[in-house]
Amino acid sequence: MKKTIAIAGAGGYVGRWFINQFKDKYNIIALSRREAISNPDPGVEWRSVELYSITSTIEALKGVDYAIYLIHSMSASTRLNQGSFEDTDLLLADNFSRAAESNGIKQIIYLGGILPKEVEEVEMSKHLRSRLEVEQTLGQRGIPVTALRAGIVVGPGGSSFQMIYNLVKRLPVLVCPKWTLSNTQAISLRDTLTIIDTCIGNEEVYGKSFEIGNPELLTYKSMLEQTAEIMKVKRLVFSVPVFSVGFSKLWVSFFGKSPKTLVYPLVESLKHTLTVGKDLEFNVREIDYLSYKESVAIAIDPTISLPPLPKFKNKQEVKNTVRSIQRMPNTRHHSALWIANRYKIWLPFFFRFLIRAQANEKGDISFHLLNIEKPMLQLTWIPDRSDIKRQLFYITGGWLVKRFDYGWLEFREVLGGKFMISAIHEFVPRLPWLLYINTQARAHLFVMNNFKKYLVKFKD
Repeated sequence: MKKTIAIAGAGGYVGRWFINQFKDKYNIIALSRREAISNPDPGVEWRSVELYSITSTIEALKGVDYAIYLIHSMSASTRLNQGSFEDTDLLLADNFSRAAESNGIKQIIYLGGILPKEVEEVEMSKHLRSRLEVEQTLGQRGIPVTALRAGIVVGPGGSSFQMIYNLVKRLPVLVCPKWTLSNTQAISLRDTLTIIDTCIGNEEVYGKSFEIGNPELLTYKSMLEQTAEIMKVKRLVFSVPVFSVGFSKLWVSFFGKSPKTLVYPLVESLKHTLTVGKDLEFNVREIDYLSYKESVAIAIDPTISLPPLPKFKNKQEVKNTVRSIQRMPNTRHHSALWIANRYKIWLPFFFRFLIRAQANEKGDISFHLLNIEKPMLQLTWIPDRSDIKRQLFYITGGWLVKRFDYGWLEFREVLGGKFMISAIHEFVPRLPWLLYINTQARAHLFVMNNFKKYLVKFKD
């Protein structure tokens, strides 16, 4: 009997190739934010999911045995996103973990990044620290997680390799920053897919982390030189010690023809040596790894193109939506219930003489400006979807709000209570957009930053 597998991030590079290669071996449920209306492969089921919503994610994972998690939130899903990619990734992973637990998923396979060996977690780049946090978060609720930590995955359509390819293609002379002398171990797309397939349903790898890469040790400079050789172009490649990380970001983004949201976190990670640790190397199955040159030859083969995606229904996005995600320290290990109740008390105190709060016996709360009867913001507590670790409020009214039928505020514990996340989702302001982003949006960040300081200083 075929295993049923859900792929979060199915429309991305690795997801598309996994579907293409293993669609006959598994019952595949491909998860996408948009609804598929014309599927080139009826054997693959595409499900629409909003991963920011726990309810939507739970529904999308119904009937699933195993899940492959390929989500990396490098781009915003709303017009204004007040939140870092690492905090967004943390929230999405927590949602997925909750939904997996609700559906009794047997295993989650997560494709992350190789971690540096020479530094502590707090000294890692944001990009790599975020990958580790996602790995830890996915396993918070007892679902066995198999983490595959990879370097650059080289294959047709891969964004990381595409940056290398574009640099070599566009520049006859590559004056490279010092970090290009750091060692790394790339891995071919083919070998990555083989390893993922080996891990699915394999209890030997449950709860384990592996670092995967071609045994061939290369510097980034060597990778540029070998890429040029396979492309049959002459390039002068040399490294200098004077380029800063900041300049490197601009250099790679411009000449690598890649978006800043992708390049900047990746370049910060390249200051580390990212090689496979002997104690973490994948030894469950013998892999006949492709060399870097062999991988590049396949990646640039003009006869190979990315597998087709379905045609998706154009999503009717609500104009001027806002998402705001803030991570707060939880050094005193308070619950989300405590944080939510403290916020109700603290906000009117912080804005004393300006804002007052009113709460009813149902747990709903409204915030009022001065003595104006109509609330600025009305929040309705949702008890059946709240617990001590997560408190959920729907945004249901207020003269600062334009849309009342969707949008929510939440407080939740993450990473075992190490942090608390406060998030507003799908908020639509009533103020004109330019006025909003220069007033209310700035005020919200000011308030949340001060609430963070309050939580740190608060004494029981």
